Amino acid sequence: MRILGVDPGSRFTGYGCIDQLGNQLRHVTHGTLRLPRTSGKSLVPFEERLLAIYNGLSEIIREFQPQIMVVEKVFIAKNPLSALKLGEARGAAVLTGKIHQMELAEYNPTQVKLAIVGHGQAAKDQVAKMVQILIGPQEFSTYDASDGLALAICHAQFIRSIGKNQSAHLRSLQGLSKQRNKKRFTLAESVGATLPKKV
Repeated sequence: MRILGVDPGSRFTGYGCIDQLGNQLRHVTHGTLRLPRTSGKSLVPFEERLLAIYNGLSEIIREFQPQIMVVEKVFIAKNPLSALKLGEARGAAVLTGKIHQMELAEYNPTQVKLAIVGHGQAAKDQVAKMVQILIGPQEFSTYDASDGLALAICHAQFIRSIGKNQSAHLRSLQGLSKQRNKKRFTLAESVGATLPKKV
């Protein structure tokens, strides 16, 4: 399964793509979309940045053909204008994924840090170092790129944990089925409920 992680931003949008091969992860690509400035000498309308996100991600999707896009959820920012711009950038990324008929997953920054580093307050450099440990040495021009890979890895770990839980559940059901053949259970016992003993 090929997973594309996207860390949306109004100036830099990071991305990282990996293949999940059973229990192994393989690096495919990563990078940063550097969006045109909306202030200064060359004033660019903000909608041009959103279009740049769409065009950039569309190019990556067409080239690498990922099946799943993982996007960081919006967090509460101190500056309302920054939060609004971040939300619009995130919306452009999500819409791009859906236009290309991709499956979508979302995680907040704390969930990603917890999955990659082991605690939800990890710094960006700690996340980048752990990403390198998990998929091999890489060079990151920005932390946005390592965050994009971290999102993809987080989802791969989530998928793997679901698979393990399903396997464990299946094994427990198979064990219960074998026990039923040996002994008759009441309805309560068959679902794991314990009944009070008669005195």
